[in-house]
Amino acid sequence: MQMSNRISGFQCSPIRRLVPYSRDAVNKGIHVIHLNIGQPDIKTPVEAIRAIQGYDEDIIAYGISEGELFLRNALVSYYKRYGIQVSADDILITTGGSEAIQFVLMTLCDPYDEFIIPEPYYTNVATFANIAMVTLRPVTSSSDDNFVLPSIADFEKRINKKTMGILLCSPNNPTGHVYSPEELRNLLELCRKHDIFLVVDEVYREFCYDGKAFTSVLSFPEYQDRVICIDSFSKRFSMCGARVGAIVSLNHEVIESALKLAQARLCPPAVEQVAAAAALTAPDEYVENVRSEYERRRNVLIKHMQRIPGVRCSLPKGAFYFVADLPVDDAEKFALFMLRDFSYNGNTVMFAPAEDFYVTKGLGKRQARFAYVLNEDELVMAAKCLEEGLKVYRSEVMGIRD
Repeated sequence: MQMSNRISGFQCSPIRRLVPYSRDAVNKGIHVIHLNIGQPDIKTPVEAIRAIQGYDEDIIAYGISEGELFLRNALVSYYKRYGIQVSADDILITTGGSEAIQFVLMTLCDPYDEFIIPEPYYTNVATFANIAMVTLRPVTSSSDDNFVLPSIADFEKRINKKTMGILLCSPNNPTGHVYSPEELRNLLELCRKHDIFLVVDEVYREFCYDGKAFTSVLSFPEYQDRVICIDSFSKRFSMCGARVGAIVSLNHEVIESALKLAQARLCPPAVEQVAAAAALTAPDEYVENVRSEYERRRNVLIKHMQRIPGVRCSLPKGAFYFVADLPVDDAEKFALFMLRDFSYNGNTVMFAPAEDFYVTKGLGKRQARFAYVLNEDELVMAAKCLEEGLKVYRSEVMGIRD
């Protein structure tokens, strides 16, 4: 049977498509250190777990499509801590941040409209764009300058009559860059000039390092008609499997239009919304301790990675990812080698090849994204495995004698 041209054009996730090889390695008795996916080993707030355990409704019934009022009100209070004034009517609860991005693209764009996105970018956006029949137009950031935002002129060159908006992620997945107030304001001015939207995925907002402050796109009320924020509970509270996210916008037409999609999928998860609201009652120390833990983990892994001959990586300022240049011919081939053909003292490493984090073909072929979401001992072992694996790969596969 022939599948649709639509699905044939979708890519498999570079974050997950090597999972079968990882399972094979585990079946051989090899311990796989997973740096490929942003699944923290941090415990979910006890408040959220207790809320699930104490759920006492007789029926898990359909909820309202825009999300339960108790959760939206809880988010209003949460944003107020950041000096952001929104109401419950400005928030649409979604099934994870992924659905939020999907809804936004389908709300703002007709088929073959365009969105500008800095690359490397969160690779699953490509699938969301394909579903919405939206074309992504990249502006390329470079590891040579620590993946800072490309110039405003580079963005403006890509704007045409089909451009509906610009999509950012800050702190950035996969590079760890945190966009400054000046960068955001310059982009907002560009969006106002060309009457397009600025959409910012802020799911990692709590995780900024080295004293760097986070600036939300919602902090610019003078641009509120063209600002959309994507949010999620997954990373902030280590609730990736709960699948609770949100669209936040002071543009009521955006929220009301996206609600049509929300009504078609009926409602976001019921029990998980209870857990999400409870997570927001966790003490401030929870998130601060998690942030401090990730900063320590970042420092450990980067320090050991920078010691590996031929590996080049910058210090990420936020989130819990970074992109590294590897001394290999093809990062995906090397990733497969590490899972199928290599182990060091019974360990190996799984990471995400970075080529599919780019729209532009040919970029990222020798790069990989790493997630520093595991404990420090695992991270140190992962760096050692990579160092030893690179020696063998370069010698036996590439024929290079270092």
